[in-house]
Amino acid sequence: MASISAADVAKLRRMTGAGMMDCKHALQEAEGNFDKAIEVIRKKGQAVANKRADREAGEGVVLARTTDDKKFGALIVLNCETDFVAKNSDFEKLANDILDKALRKKVENLEALKNIELDGVKIADKIVEQIGIIGEKLELSYYDCIIAEHVHSYIHPGNRLATLAGFNKPGIDEQVYKDVAMQIAAMNPIAIDKENVKQEDIDREIEIGKEQARREGKPENLLEKIAMGKLGKFFKENTLLNQEFVKDNKQTIRQYLNSTDKDLTVTGFSRYTLND
Repeated sequence: MASISAADVAKLRRMTGAGMMDCKHALQEAEGNFDKAIEVIRKKGQAVANKRADREAGEGVVLARTTDDKKFGALIVLNCETDFVAKNSDFEKLANDILDKALRKKVENLEALKNIELDGVKIADKIVEQIGIIGEKLELSYYDCIIAEHVHSYIHPGNRLATLAGFNKPGIDEQVYKDVAMQIAAMNPIAIDKENVKQEDIDREIEIGKEQARREGKPENLLEKIAMGKLGKFFKENTLLNQEFVKDNKQTIRQYLNSTDKDLTVTGFSRYTLND
C-alpha cells in the first residue's frame, strides 16, 4: 500500500472539499494516485445519489446576480434535502461558483449549464461528487437568464427567493431598478403587461369569472360581460406594469417608471421561490 502523507490528504481535500478521512481512504484505495482518488470520491457520490434518488430535495438556495456591465443576469436554484445543508458555507459556495460560471459563460439554459466545467469536471458531475461529500441529495433544478440594456438582481434575505428584472434603458437611478425587482419578489406578477398574458390563462380566468357570476345568480346573458370585468381586475393585480406600486399604492409600476423616465419600461423578468 502506498504511503499516504498528511500533505497528500490535505491536497486532495483542497481539490475536492471532501472530509479528511474520505480523502485518506480514497488515496489509499487509489494507491496515491490523485486522479484515481478523485474518481473514487465521485463514485461514492454516485452511489449515495442512487440511494437517495427518491428523497425530497425541497430545501436549498435561490441566487441571482448580473455581469459587471449589467447587461446579463442569471438566476439559479440549487436544492438539497435539509435546511441545515442549505445554510452550510460549502453548499453556498458551490451554488455561487455555479452562478459565477453561468455569468462568465452567459449560459442560455439549464442543460448547457450542467455541461460547463467547474474545477475540471462538468457541473453535473461536480454535483454528484458533492452528494458523496455532503451525504444528501443535491439537484441543480432551475436556471433562467435575462439579457437587456440593464438587468437588476435581487435576493431576498435567507436565499429562498430571488428575482431578475430587465429594463430597456441603462443609467437610471439604481433605486428605481431595485424597487421593480423587489416588486416582482413581493407581488409575483405573471407577465409584464396584459398583452403578455398567455391565452390559456385568460381563458381560464374568463371561465372562473363566469362560474362565480353564475353561482351568484346573475343572468346567463350577462355572464360574459361580468367575466370580462373580473378579467380587468385580474390584469391589474397580476401584470407587473399595472400592479399598484407596493411602496406607493397611489400609482402603478408603469406610472412610477414613467415618472422617472417617460420611455423607461421593463423588458423581462424572472422570479423563483422555494416553497415554505
